[in-house]
Amino acid sequence: MGKLLVLTVLITIVGIATWCALPMLLPQSPPQLDANEWWGPMDMKGKVDASIKPFQVKFTEEMIKDLKNRLQNKRQLVPPLEGIGFEYGFNSKEIEPWAKYWSEEYKFGDREKFLNKFPQYKTNIQGLNIHFIRVKPQVQPGVTVVPLLLMHGWPGSVREFYEAIPLLTKPVSGYDFAFEVIVPSLPGYGFSDAAVRPGLGSAQIGVIFKNLMNRLGHKKFYIQGGDWGAIIASQMATMFQNDILGMHSNMLIVQTGCSTLKILVGALFPSLIVESHLADRMYPLWKYFSYLMEEFGYMHLQATKPDTVGVALSDSPTGLLSYILEKFSSWTRFEHRTLVNGGLTFRFSKDQLIDNLMVYWASNSITTSMRLYAENMSNKNRALDIDKFSTSVPAWALQAKNELFYQPPNILKHKYSNLLGVTVLDDGGHFIAFEMPKVFADDVFKAVKLFRDFHKTKTEL
Repeated sequence: MGKLLVLTVLITIVGIATWCALPMLLPQSPPQLDANEWWGPMDMKGKVDASIKPFQVKFTEEMIKDLKNRLQNKRQLVPPLEGIGFEYGFNSKEIEPWAKYWSEEYKFGDREKFLNKFPQYKTNIQGLNIHFIRVKPQVQPGVTVVPLLLMHGWPGSVREFYEAIPLLTKPVSGYDFAFEVIVPSLPGYGFSDAAVRPGLGSAQIGVIFKNLMNRLGHKKFYIQGGDWGAIIASQMATMFQNDILGMHSNMLIVQTGCSTLKILVGALFPSLIVESHLADRMYPLWKYFSYLMEEFGYMHLQATKPDTVGVALSDSPTGLLSYILEKFSSWTRFEHRTLVNGGLTFRFSKDQLIDNLMVYWASNSITTSMRLYAENMSNKNRALDIDKFSTSVPAWALQAKNELFYQPPNILKHKYSNLLGVTVLDDGGHFIAFEMPKVFADDVFKAVKLFRDFHKTKTEL
């Protein structure tokens, strides 16, 4: 019986290894998307101004007055159940202090100035006015300036990177480069236009961002992303392998049949898949699936009926606050669900979190931001199946302890053949650039140095 078990395990390992190796042994080219696909009004096609224009965030008096009125005149909320923290969602007893702070203590003028602290611009790409931050470093001779595209996700915004930008755009001891940072708002998020017709998913956003970087004079560049930004980065690194110099991701995952099979095998034989001290980030699977059932209901809603949810959230700032901040609670630490205050100020200040809310509220973009889920899960975009194609772009993963997903290198290397390494943190959550900007920036520097060394070695060979 023991020999039969060993033989079964060996056959399973060989079978999985063979199946997983086939894409590398028989590589296919990823799909080529239309670089000029038009997402704006058709009557404007061929008529738009492609120049780059300065932009500033503006909180108008009319908007502020209306917002305060909505916050101060909300109806009586239903009290939470006894003994409950955030397990049922945002604890309604905690709404009042947040709404009061937003309407009475949040300094709109000062925060508007803060949000405008970095140079910002808009330019029309494929029919959409794309908003972006662009910060160039001041460097001494001998220090190279390299372009870095930073991409946020949902329910975040460019605000996530404000603490990290100064760290990335100044020279650091031990490195002979600093970053020119470009931080765009995803289409339909914040101050970037939304598509006027269906179809704009993460791959198409990758095309738009490549065109943006090209317009800014960068034919080759580095990319970084988390959440949707991580997915967009992965697809850019797959579609544009000659243009992306390196990819840093704080949510690097592979979603293929092979990766799923490996995860299932690991449930029986964890040591085949993951190091023992990290096994609890993946197993037992029942715990992982229970987590998905509890925390990912929002995804199904947004992938099927984003406009219905959007009506409530765009009309009620209290609703928007509870819906978005709940994610900053449980996605930073899952155990924050049991706290009455959700642990929201564990790593974030109220101003930081409300700044992010203001990006959504001032631009009225919550509905269009949620549509990305529906677009990405449409039959048309799922058929692209870009994840099944491998990429030779050098990659690096920053893996926070409380990130939503964890996969070990032996799964990640199935797609990212030049995964140069991973940084495994014993701290941090989903919004790592926002939560731990110094750790984030240090890791980006470390990764890009390795990317640059990788290319030098490749050139020498």
